[in-house]
Amino acid sequence: MREQLLAAEKVKAIAWRDGALHLLDQRLLPAEEVWLSYDSAEGVAQAIRQMVVRGAPAIGISAAYGVVLGARARIAAGGDWRAALEEDFKALADSRPTAVNLFWALNRMRERLGRVRDGETPLQALEAEAISIHESDREANLTMAQLGMELIRKHQGSPQALLTHCNTGALATGGFGTALGVIRAAYLDGLVERVYADETRPWLQGARLTAWELANEGVPVSLNADAAAAHLMKTAGITWVIVGADRITANGDVANKIGTYQLAVNAMHHGVRFMVVAPSSTIDMALESGDDIPIEERDGSELLDLGGRRVAAEVHAVNPVFDVTPADLIDAIVTEKGVVERPDAAKMAQLMCRKRLH
Repeated sequence: MREQLLAAEKVKAIAWRDGALHLLDQRLLPAEEVWLSYDSAEGVAQAIRQMVVRGAPAIGISAAYGVVLGARARIAAGGDWRAALEEDFKALADSRPTAVNLFWALNRMRERLGRVRDGETPLQALEAEAISIHESDREANLTMAQLGMELIRKHQGSPQALLTHCNTGALATGGFGTALGVIRAAYLDGLVERVYADETRPWLQGARLTAWELANEGVPVSLNADAAAAHLMKTAGITWVIVGADRITANGDVANKIGTYQLAVNAMHHGVRFMVVAPSSTIDMALESGDDIPIEERDGSELLDLGGRRVAAEVHAVNPVFDVTPADLIDAIVTEKGVVERPDAAKMAQLMCRKRLH
């Protein structure tokens, strides 16, 4: 399966070359494919904040490269560059509050800076660590794709209908994708009849990004309004809802794109299985439950306006961009360390003690 996925790879959203971070501007897809180049930590922080790059793993990877860019500038400026670099760490950390991969990646970069080996410069160490974070995420996605595909096959080996929410593909990760990686693998294994993609308001990641990725690879995909999901579970023979995660707590609660919680409730009612796919870097064992997760709320204009034009009445808009799905609504959490079925605190603790499977 790994070789099949490698051969099928078509989309990449992050590239590190010539000492700069290059990001595919996801705000313009699918109409335009425009790459932007960044040579400063503040520029990377703005790219994360402004949704040039999005998806928890991709945000973490981009932030790691942002630290490299910040360190290069601080070292060149002279003086107490380590103290000055803390400003860049803070700017990157403040760019998005919910995705724990961001803070995980920044912690890894800070720890690597604290153990520079003899004969190694701080900049070399940081660059190597950022590249390692990037490559490790791609490998984790390949492992999760295999594990998730095997789980689908175990419960029903014939071609089936799947539903997904937001974008969890190569655009949201270091490559291949989390939930979308599982869907890709299942399709290559002959297990997918059709994928239903929620449009994912208000940024339309499903309509613009997920549908684009799947269509480019010839995967049968139908786009639907978010509000149509329960109807489709009832009428379209959907067997699995497969989503990603921005943070998973110690008890197995999952924060993901707004609308995920209602999908899980509807899936439980209709007897549809619910799978969460995320690398172990998304698991925050420091938080006991989903009640402790900070939920980002963005400007209401994202709901009130469309393409810069007001489409709603002159009212106040509530715009939380994540919600929390309780663990008791989740059938399986798939990570590169293994699969946790019917997650709870004890099972999550056991998972985090395992080594990576690849």
